[in-house]
Amino acid sequence: MKINKIFGASVIVLMIFAVLMIFVNHNYSNSNSSSNSLKTEAGIHDYSGESIQYGVMPVGKSEYKSLGTVDLNGVKANLVTLKSKILFVDVSEKIFYDPENSLPYKTERTNSGLWINEYRTEEYDQKKFTVVIKKFQGEKLVKEQILKADGPIQNMNTLLFYLRKQPDLKIGWHSAAKIIDELKLLKLDLKLLSIDEIIVPGGKFQAYHFKSVPDMFEIWIDKNSPRIPLKIKIKGIVSCTIVMKGYSLNNK
Repeated sequence: MKINKIFGASVIVLMIFAVLMIFVNHNYSNSNSSSNSLKTEAGIHDYSGESIQYGVMPVGKSEYKSLGTVDLNGVKANLVTLKSKILFVDVSEKIFYDPENSLPYKTERTNSGLWINEYRTEEYDQKKFTVVIKKFQGEKLVKEQILKADGPIQNMNTLLFYLRKQPDLKIGWHSAAKIIDELKLLKLDLKLLSIDEIIVPGGKFQAYHFKSVPDMFEIWIDKNSPRIPLKIKIKGIVSCTIVMKGYSLNNK
């Protein structure tokens, strides 16, 4: 029973971090935004070749990579990956998204460690505003669910990248979105509270400090280009702090 609790906690932390880090690579809209406004906001931000290393406190690590443009079943898509490890749990995730408006096309995630072998996909239809979520144990489909919204659906992982794109942020700025949180749709609002000086293993920075409503997480992002996500506090049943340890960009 104790091992099961530890395992469950580890998976929750990794899932939330995967969710947040890939919030680094998509754009989400204000609750009243249209698809046209999303295209206007997206702009051109090429992070191809970017690699960021993180420590997951108290015990764990993660690495995010931007792999540039790939072919996804005949469709041009940008791809990012996230590989994380906490205790004996490994999570590997791929996120495919639209290069033009940053809306997600598909995510694939594998959870593994000792006795677990779970695979999960999310496939988005941004015209019908639906997402199909499938869970597999090995090759066996064990759960399928379709979620529907009244507008574009974001992957929660896209939050950080969206924040990195915003010009001239001022204290009090906020934005809302409909996102996937495990097997349900979640509405949240993210507000810029302050500009703080923070120290992480990767150095000292002036950082934008954001907080979500409901109170699920806090995020600090470097105020200067390339707006590196520096620190994330995750709150809930399982709490943890994620800090930036290293950064590199190879976009030759």
